[in-house]
Amino acid sequence: MPDFSKDKNKESIYILGIETSCDDTSAAVLKDGKIISNIVANQKIHEEYGGVVPELASRAHQQNIVPVVDLAIKKAGISPQLLNGIAFTEGPGLLGSLLVGVSFAKSLSIAWNIPLLPVHHMKAHILANFIEHDEMKLPEFPFLALTISGGHTQIVKVNDFFDMEILGETLDDAVGEAFDKSAKIMGLAYPGGPLIDKYAQKGNPKKFKFPKPKVQGANFSFSGLKTSILYFLQKQTKENPDFIKENLYDLSASIQYTIVEILKEKLLYAIKQTGIKRVAIGGGVSANTGVRQMLKNLSDEMNLSVYIPNFEFTTDNAAMIAIVGYYMYQNQQFGKLDVVPKARMKF
Repeated sequence: MPDFSKDKNKESIYILGIETSCDDTSAAVLKDGKIISNIVANQKIHEEYGGVVPELASRAHQQNIVPVVDLAIKKAGISPQLLNGIAFTEGPGLLGSLLVGVSFAKSLSIAWNIPLLPVHHMKAHILANFIEHDEMKLPEFPFLALTISGGHTQIVKVNDFFDMEILGETLDDAVGEAFDKSAKIMGLAYPGGPLIDKYAQKGNPKKFKFPKPKVQGANFSFSGLKTSILYFLQKQTKENPDFIKENLYDLSASIQYTIVEILKEKLLYAIKQTGIKRVAIGGGVSANTGVRQMLKNLSDEMNLSVYIPNFEFTTDNAAMIAIVGYYMYQNQQFGKLDVVPKARMKF
């Protein structure tokens, strides 16, 4: 492997980030810890199937990867020769989607003679809180991270950039799945989580009560909640076929309230166990207004330091991959050309 121990540019460090873990193709360019471009190409085709179709996702990534990376570099106003490293998502994620990003990053590494920086997707969601923007305070170590997305739900103790410990995680469905599956049961379009959030703003969160699963420690479970919602709606619509339509706002508010309360209880447990009163969130579900309001309320009630990344950095994006790559580059944590994508990946 070539010697990358010395900076290519003495004055600045430029990192190209590539993210293809699921159905969004994204590329970003970072300069000295600050994002100067972040391009995301969404795949609308999955909406008609009610969920992500892996084969279609990988094909779309193949179509999007070249123009997205090209645009990210052009928007950054730099030439590829200035880049110091290429950060990319190694896993976890959909294998076919990951393969596109990993293969493309390896090709660029060879062509441009710059190091690879393989990134763990979930750690990137956490470190997205270190993407600098106006009037933002960066987290201080140690802190607790609540990572909530369509595929993951975790509470992580973050000691530093490269030392993280999972305190609790979901035993079945992730919180994003709970939102989307509940929405599907109500006949809402995919993705349904944002629609529940939208309708919840106009509803009574305590109109309908749903059971919260009893799980020990900081672990989560959402499959039982999904089942209880299904049985409840089946019973109600049997008596009144228009029940969901007539109660859409209150149902959405009640479902969201229950899910947020589950997250809140587990987070409070982790805070009590660790004594850490600094909390950051990450992942697509962190865009949910109920989750954000819950954290703001806890901040006021318990004097917590709460860190919430900008909306554009909560969903899957290459900016969060680039920021991890930036710290890996400074720590000389380079990958090899024999790196392979991993659908499942140890934390």
